[in-house]
Amino acid sequence: MLQTPSGGAGHGTTATDGLMSIGTVLNVLREEFPEVTISKIRFLESEGLIEPQRTPSGYRKFTVGDVERLGHVLRMQRDHYLPLKVIREHLDAMERGEAVALPAVGRQRDGEAALEPLEGPTAARIGKDELLAAAEIGEEQLKEWESYGLLTPMPDGSYDAEAVTVASLVVELGRFGIEPRHLRAMKAAADREAGLVDQVVAPLKRHRNPQTRAHAEARTKELAALTVKLHAALVQTALGVRLP
Repeated sequence: MLQTPSGGAGHGTTATDGLMSIGTVLNVLREEFPEVTISKIRFLESEGLIEPQRTPSGYRKFTVGDVERLGHVLRMQRDHYLPLKVIREHLDAMERGEAVALPAVGRQRDGEAALEPLEGPTAARIGKDELLAAAEIGEEQLKEWESYGLLTPMPDGSYDAEAVTVASLVVELGRFGIEPRHLRAMKAAADREAGLVDQVVAPLKRHRNPQTRAHAEARTKELAALTVKLHAALVQTALGVRLP
């Protein structure tokens, strides 16, 4: 169960209306979903899963109901591997008071055959327009970043959902004067790290046993998480800083 702050300026809320800033929402959600990002919240908004209010200056303000809805969305993605369209239909039906059951997708119960996921977590896609809207960038910026290999469209023109996070981080770094061309070294390092992980799990992926091949995905995620942590620790050590 998500625990929302009770209000007050110190929590990023407005004492009179109880609305929360996107930063406060992020902190609330990370108690259960540590990998959620502001880019993810913006993306879910662009997909119509939530509709936060806007201040006259354009800042998002979220209600407790918005946060609870976000929690439901993230939970259904994590636990059931459901595509956003199915999640939206499910939540809309719940709000209408209809009794609906989640589709049995992507999970195998004891004694039952596993159904093929409609859209696994590694297969999440977004269109070009959705990416531009979620990251709040223009087409020229997107083309420039693609030329440096920071973002790569798939053959059908769509992008991996993680592209939203990449684009948003490139925007944030740009505010400090770090241009996309400066990030080519980081992209090259990431490619080398990914290659190392692929090298380790390749024998599992080629195995004839389906369970062993499925284990390869879990091992890939585990190694990716360790690689990211090591990279962050090395950067902090090199800079002589410690992040919270």
